[in-house]
Amino acid sequence: MLTGLPGGGPVLVACSGGADSLALAAATAFVAPRLGRPAGLVTVDHGLQPGSADRAEAVAGWARAEGLDPVEVLPVRVDGRPGGPEAAAREARYEALIAAAHRYDAAGVLLGHTRDDQAETVLLALARGAGPRGLSGMPERRDVDGVPLLRPLLDVPRADTRAACVALGLDPWADPHNADPAYARARVRVDALPALVEALGPGVVANLARTAHLLAADNAALDALADAALADVRTADGALCVAGLAGLPAAVRTRVLHAWARELGAAPAALSHSHVAALDALVTAWHGQGPVHLPGGHQVSRRANHLTP
Repeated sequence: MLTGLPGGGPVLVACSGGADSLALAAATAFVAPRLGRPAGLVTVDHGLQPGSADRAEAVAGWARAEGLDPVEVLPVRVDGRPGGPEAAAREARYEALIAAAHRYDAAGVLLGHTRDDQAETVLLALARGAGPRGLSGMPERRDVDGVPLLRPLLDVPRADTRAACVALGLDPWADPHNADPAYARARVRVDALPALVEALGPGVVANLARTAHLLAADNAALDALADAALADVRTADGALCVAGLAGLPAAVRTRVLHAWARELGAAPAALSHSHVAALDALVTAWHGQGPVHLPGGHQVSRRANHLTP
């Protein structure tokens, strides 16, 4: 995954000090120089637990001793952000990682998510009633603001990263939040997924992760069809032709409407299934209903056989 990256900038490992990201950082410190690619490390201090700043500095000190460069601790503020604590911490973390990547002109940021994390993500998506996009889990690569976010360990079991730390004499930090039942992912990790493994066998984790991989390929194909369809049904003034939308398969049409709503300014995190379903009803169940209100104060109405913002 380190090959084929653009430019000559470093790859940055996002390392919390846990077993997964610590094993990834150690592997990167060994592999990257042999590929002619500089490698550094960034660790985010969320400030949510006593001693978090000291732990972050300890991770940074280890990274410097391993020859990683640049190395930086990224303090972030989680309080006051919308959503629950998990979502707020994730948003703050990714903002800090993207900003650091830009400062160092990084070729990419490496994330330590494993096959077990992928299986947990699929279960959480199932519990939310997510569609194929949610069930496709975390991608191996996602570009955010021009920065590739890379997950080299998505096919690696969590047990292997722990074994790697033991073999290398590393002492990973066990984040208490990972076992705190106040967090949905922790409940899946500690209770739900082990119960499935006990009931259905150890192959459950790999099978859930494989399901995500297969759905990701299907989603990519459908998204490509939707991109082409959006260009076909868009009018010169930015509206959408109802007749063109009505002739599309539902799976493609709803993706067109979702993409168009995002273009109009609806935030992806706030754009829900109900919003897209209401837009779809303007096409497939039209009976003179009023405008659809989208996140961000945007409205869409049907006028003269067009969907108009």
